[in-house]
Amino acid sequence: MRSLYLAVAIAIVLGNVESVSAQAYPSRPISMNVPFAAGGPTDTITRIVAQRMSTSLRQSIIVENISGADGTIGVGRVARAAPDGYTLSVGQWSTHVLNGAAYALPYDLLKDFEPVALLATNPLVIVTNNAVPARDLKELIAWVKANQNKMAAGVGSMAHRVSAVYFQNVTGTRFTLVPYRGGAPAMQDLIAGQVQLMFDQAANSLAHVRAGSTRPYAVTASERLESAPNIPTVDEAGLPGFYVSVWTALWAPGATPKAVIAKLNAAVMDALADPVVRRRLTDELGQEIPPPEQQTPQALYTYQKAEIEKWWPMIKAANIRPE
Repeated sequence: MRSLYLAVAIAIVLGNVESVSAQAYPSRPISMNVPFAAGGPTDTITRIVAQRMSTSLRQSIIVENISGADGTIGVGRVARAAPDGYTLSVGQWSTHVLNGAAYALPYDLLKDFEPVALLATNPLVIVTNNAVPARDLKELIAWVKANQNKMAAGVGSMAHRVSAVYFQNVTGTRFTLVPYRGGAPAMQDLIAGQVQLMFDQAANSLAHVRAGSTRPYAVTASERLESAPNIPTVDEAGLPGFYVSVWTALWAPGATPKAVIAKLNAAVMDALADPVVRRRLTDELGQEIPPPEQQTPQALYTYQKAEIEKWWPMIKAANIRPE
């Protein structure tokens, strides 16, 4: 009986310690890990949201860029970090979905992370260089089928590659995938005519579309972009259901206390409700901000799991591997 009382007392003490710890959180700067180089869309989104979160949390947030191996190095570091809320992972569709099918990861994308919140979504824009004669998406598909042997798409990331293979599967087309070290050089060669086609994030491609350097055919979403209302959706353009989104979200290491997750989630939701943050994400970066009901930890877990179930079979069937 004495040992039972002791066990209960210890449990109460530990529970109180965790409660006090969660109430005091955060008591020192928080590190947000971005698994890509500085200056890209994921990094820019992180810095915009983190700046506003630091106000809510009354603590500094340090953005760390740990790139390499399609983001697996940086994400792996967070998976091994202490579950105290001071080391967080900002990742996206490729790092927290696609990489699980293409790499033999030393961590589990669902079990080793606690979801915090979905930050933004960014559908792709199907674009070609201006030499391609097709005037709309249906004509583009027909033109690709007629020119498969001399047709090439630029792929500067895992997201580019998976999107191109998905397009081939849905349309019954075949063309060469030309690998690049990042989306910027791939886009440069598209504009120069070295490749004809790209499936690129709206955040990257809209500047070139507005400059007249590339020709857009459709947005890979069910609704038009606020930042590009003249570009039709794939449903409107004749390729219904061809939805691809490079979404960005925030995770903590697995077993992070729920009270800490709740504080982080509240700070994210506060940031995404801020008019300045919303304007910068939508107008400057072409991002779509999810509604509040999609910003919860459970909503992120459900979405990530559904994305894994959608994309992993295709990636494995096509034997897509990192270049």
